Amino acid sequence: MWLCNSSVGRKVVMSVTGLALVLFLTFHACMNVVAIFSGESYNMICKFLGANWYAVVGTVALGALVVIHFVYALLLTLQNRKARGQSRYAVTSKPEKVEWASQNMFVLGIIICLGLCLHLFNFWWNMMAAELLHTTGLAHAPADGYAWIEEVFSNPVFFGLYLVWFCALWFHLTHGIWSGLQTLGLSGKTWFSRIKCISQVWSTLVVLMFVAVAVFFFVKSFICPSPTCYPL
Repeated sequence: MWLCNSSVGRKVVMSVTGLALVLFLTFHACMNVVAIFSGESYNMICKFLGANWYAVVGTVALGALVVIHFVYALLLTLQNRKARGQSRYAVTSKPEKVEWASQNMFVLGIIICLGLCLHLFNFWWNMMAAELLHTTGLAHAPADGYAWIEEVFSNPVFFGLYLVWFCALWFHLTHGIWSGLQTLGLSGKTWFSRIKCISQVWSTLVVLMFVAVAVFFFVKSFICPSPTCYPL
């Protein structure tokens, strides 16, 4: 099958899965920002997206997208290394007009996957998985997403790790969005500059929303650590 065997097919799969994940990240970022303004509203969203059948199906689908995207990235990386042969060991200067993110997409992807594991441990395991497994003895109720955000981002170590993750995510997205759109046919001199601009703006807005939530709750843990600061 050409989607699996050809270089073009693999790039198409990478682009489709990558752009689908970008849409999810956009939704997730918008959802998280709600927590800054209303803890009650955020928890309503968490309850709606709890251990319901549609949320479980969506989670499985997202997991499949991540796995497919990573596997195809690995295949393309190995394919490129094989094509370069011994020349990859040669000392060369950085090619002109080649972005740093473009040259380090796989490394950035690994950092993002490690950050995803941390995120799953801090949130998914204590929320959706806890509901499905009927886990008891947790610090907060599984549907109390606001309390879990407070706890995670009040930890300086987790806060720092998440900032590193967000930084890697920004670099990955700024190249990945326009590269994916270009692979799917949006190319040409006019569209190239436009999709690069869209990629930069979109990536920045999404990542800034994630950063804003992390910074808000980290600062809040020092200024107003009491539960009475729960916003309504």
